[in-house]
Amino acid sequence: MDPEQLWSQAERPRRGRPPAHSRAAITTAAIALADAEGLAAVTMRAVAARIGAGTMSLYSYVPTKETLLELMIDQVSGEHGLPAGPSGNWRADLRQFAQEQRTIMRRHPWLPGALSARQTLGPNALAALEYALAVLAPVGLEAPARLETFSLLTGFVASHVSYELAQERAAEAGGPASGELLDAQDRYLRSVAAGGRYPHLAQALAVPVPGHDSAPQAVFDRLLDRMIDGLTAGV
Repeated sequence: MDPEQLWSQAERPRRGRPPAHSRAAITTAAIALADAEGLAAVTMRAVAARIGAGTMSLYSYVPTKETLLELMIDQVSGEHGLPAGPSGNWRADLRQFAQEQRTIMRRHPWLPGALSARQTLGPNALAALEYALAVLAPVGLEAPARLETFSLLTGFVASHVSYELAQERAAEAGGPASGELLDAQDRYLRSVAAGGRYPHLAQALAVPVPGHDSAPQAVFDRLLDRMIDGLTAGV
């Protein structure tokens, strides 16, 4: 896939009648399908049916399914409510950015998995990246390290949202709710640690955590703070 062709060139003009569809409309239909039925349901045939077009006609707008996925990822990346610039409080800005990432990924449950297959950055993703790099500028990291920090932060959010969604699907299927499952896991770990075979685990579990909250948002907030602390340690 050539990024120049995908992002830097407008859709090719057509002779004769105006085009019946657009890349934006096709992408919107594909996103709605993925939101409702999962990414596996997004086929050129299914998307064509959603917009009332023939399957083969879609290929004149979007040459491959991989291209369609790139368009989908970039379109939902545009849902970031990016301010004009950083506030000056880089930690608060970075936390807010990660919280928005989580919101977008939960709104589009297919997105965390799709990011691993992304091959290029479109204009919306580049705008989000540029903002995050500007937020990190006062931290003292070298420019390449800021890029790595952004990637690590996005990877953390995607991984955590994937975990959250998996727990929710398990609960919907009749398993324990997320908080109940965490409590059950805690009881299990304490029981095996009590046997003396895992002394370091026992030590970790023996330290009380004041105000420990197992609600999904609280867990995300707590881990996000640790992630930010770790990514910016030593600068």
